[in-house]
Amino acid sequence: MIPITDPKSHLEMIQKDIFTAFKDVLSSGNYILGSNVTKLEEEMREKLGVTECITVANGTDALVLSLHASGIGEGDEVITTPFTFFATAEAITRVGAKVVFVDVDEKTFNIDPAKIKEKITPATKAILPVHLFGQPANMDEINKIAKSNHLIVIEDACQAFGAEYKGKLVGALGDIACFSFFPTKNLSTIGDGGMVTTSDQEIAKKIRSLRAHGSEQKYFHDEIGYNSRLDEVHAAIIRICLQHIDQWNEQRIQLAKRYDEKLKHLNVAKTPFPSMDNKHVYHLYSLVSDHRDEVIDYLTKNNIQTGIYYPRCIHLQHAYTYLGYKKGDFPIAESLSEMIFSIPLYPLLSVEDQNKVIDTLYRFEEKQK
Repeated sequence: MIPITDPKSHLEMIQKDIFTAFKDVLSSGNYILGSNVTKLEEEMREKLGVTECITVANGTDALVLSLHASGIGEGDEVITTPFTFFATAEAITRVGAKVVFVDVDEKTFNIDPAKIKEKITPATKAILPVHLFGQPANMDEINKIAKSNHLIVIEDACQAFGAEYKGKLVGALGDIACFSFFPTKNLSTIGDGGMVTTSDQEIAKKIRSLRAHGSEQKYFHDEIGYNSRLDEVHAAIIRICLQHIDQWNEQRIQLAKRYDEKLKHLNVAKTPFPSMDNKHVYHLYSLVSDHRDEVIDYLTKNNIQTGIYYPRCIHLQHAYTYLGYKKGDFPIAESLSEMIFSIPLYPLLSVEDQNKVIDTLYRFEEKQK
């Protein structure tokens, strides 16, 4: 089976460095918020061009703590997309705020700025765009709307480490940004991990306190916080991967370009649309097809793994029935959820395996004639 993603393949390239780092952490006796966390945060600040970086336990916590630190809670509203992983909306609900959804752009799959204004009310406090599948959202328009309405912009960059918008890396495009280091992400570790970036010192100070039980000084607690700290082992692994991320992302981009070129005559599925403003880093390579189920079944029978991201929009999830949304409220997102699927793409995907995916898609199309 050709996997849709294979994180172990590129981690095996650096396993000697990982083993050495693990031994160093083990012998240090310092396993939480130690030197690797400190150095990783320094390296991330330099890499992303922000003044503050705070590592946390996972990407969901990064979102929750960012919202909490921004003073968002009961009675507030946060605008976001219904077409993304559940955690984006879940984090908003976790801090007591109301999720307000806006439909997406049919080309980029990201939140459509043109539809945001109509959802702004006196209770709106923030916009939370997602850089879906590795492609940045239209941040100029989002920031313009936010500024004119005195709103906070929190980037969900969990799928887009290394992506760029108009030459600037995601993570420094809004007021705050959130990252995930889940094993299948472009920049990852062998477990969970997350990070918040900002150039707001007060927000950063607040998040550092919140991640450690609301404490700036051990055993003295100023507020109710969380236990959300990045382990030293994960920090050490991410630091090693950080040295290779540009190369790995470039490999993803070249493979995606090859798919674009080879599949441009495919009629049964439409390839992704990379905006000219963006450097898309292809966390996923997603196709849109009216024949999704049949294509997936054919690829599976030919030992090619696929994935559906995402089969049900968040506004139609059972957990959000209380908000009163119904089918038809966000037609573009809903249409995508019924037609989109992803095919194998990861840094070390071989040309031979990629050719098999391409040839199999064309064989399926030939069978439909």
